[in-house]
Amino acid sequence: MDIGIVGLPNVGKSTLFNALTKAGAEVANYPFCTINPQVGVVAIPDKRLKQLGELLKPEKLTPTTIEFIDIAGLVKGASQGEGLGNQFLGHIREVDAICHVVRFFQSPNVVHVDGKLDPLSDVEIIEAELALADLETVEKRKEKTAKSLKTGRPEYKEEMAQLDELTEILGSGKRPPLTPLTKELQLLTTKPCIYIANMDEDQIQDPDLVPEYRDFVEYVGQSGNEVIPISADLEMGLLELAEDERAEYFEALGITYISGLEKLIAKSYALLDLITFYTVKGPETRAWTLKSGTKAPQAAGKIHTDMEEGFIKAEVINFNRLVDAGSFTLAKDKGEVRVEGKDYSVQDGDVVLFRFKV
Repeated sequence: MDIGIVGLPNVGKSTLFNALTKAGAEVANYPFCTINPQVGVVAIPDKRLKQLGELLKPEKLTPTTIEFIDIAGLVKGASQGEGLGNQFLGHIREVDAICHVVRFFQSPNVVHVDGKLDPLSDVEIIEAELALADLETVEKRKEKTAKSLKTGRPEYKEEMAQLDELTEILGSGKRPPLTPLTKELQLLTTKPCIYIANMDEDQIQDPDLVPEYRDFVEYVGQSGNEVIPISADLEMGLLELAEDERAEYFEALGITYISGLEKLIAKSYALLDLITFYTVKGPETRAWTLKSGTKAPQAAGKIHTDMEEGFIKAEVINFNRLVDAGSFTLAKDKGEVRVEGKDYSVQDGDVVLFRFKV
């Protein structure tokens, strides 16, 4: 799962990236500090995996991961190449989802690219540039399809009708539906999106008291999206504290605080319709990420292609039942382990032992 962190320059994208990944991406108070995308592979916090480790005591405990990609700041005119915009927009096409960072914090030491703080305006600039870039993509495809229309084949007539509809949708500022054609075109506006309200430490204690935040949540909600309030600077500071020190800090503030990473992962999983399953074969217990609805052979293929091709069956038990049983062997003795075939869709929290032939 790849999530691209986007937004205007100087909204705190690289600070958030550093806090989430501890990867040390460069952070500076000038636009286009990040030219080449920074990539951070992060182990996903997983309480169930930790419990499995305590229960089964494997030699190796391997979490599943998520990739955060810090993409350089876009500016007005990016779709026309302003600020290396074409290059940056190309990076966005390659990610599974977008994490759109919007600035709410005030700081005289960090200049706003437009000279004033206006979250709604900032979002509209980015969304407009993504739509303009998509319009250009659609127009290029229309030119190609127009030539193919001369063959008289009906599929090209149907495709041109779809492209005309996409032009109308994008021109009206609406989000195109996800279809085989929009997937093929890799339209930026069809990417799943999570909005991050990057706040300062005072604002994050009660975001709803910030008028701009309430307006922002209402605006984002109109398109069915959600907002996660995060203080990137606070997240960075937390990296320097031990877990018990963090608890004391928030207790003193009188707030309950969930890390930005945990919030982002939870929302990302829901947005992309993902689940986690586990394997306990041999010395390693491991977590894996899957698209919901994935069949058992394809889940086995996540581990190795030979396992998908030679799939025989899957021995499956729910995480909670395995914990109650005490071990995979005891669970089998109690008849708690099910045998599933090729048509079984792996479920969130499944612990699976795949049987296959080479």
